[in-house]
Amino acid sequence: MKKVLAGILLAGLLTISAAAQKPAAGKKATGKTAAADTSKSIDAWVSDERCGTNVDAACAKRCMDAGAKLVVVNAADNSVIPVSNQASVKPFAGQHVTIKGKLENGSLMVASVKPFEAPKK
Repeated sequence: MKKVLAGILLAGLLTISAAAQKPAAGKKATGKTAAADTSKSIDAWVSDERCGTNVDAACAKRCMDAGAKLVVVNAADNSVIPVSNQASVKPFAGQHVTIKGKLENGSLMVASVKPFEAPKK
């Protein structure tokens, strides 16, 4: 009797653990989190790593020419975010922009950049 109960219990546990491993219906198992798959759009300033939140167009261009890396300064909270693909923001040094991209390993992978347009009233 003990062996039968142990067998039923083992079969039940295996069934439950197998069901927990299957992805939900209609969803693909990707191994990535949903946050990593989404692009974000932020209102930001393009600055250089030396000046950081003290954004100045002329200074940013001089520092960039001297080898400083460009960063974006989030207009909402003044956080400084490194940019992994520098060429995408280079033409916008010192400018207020809207950036779309993904945060990967603490650095922003920029998908698109355009000059900031204030909301119309």
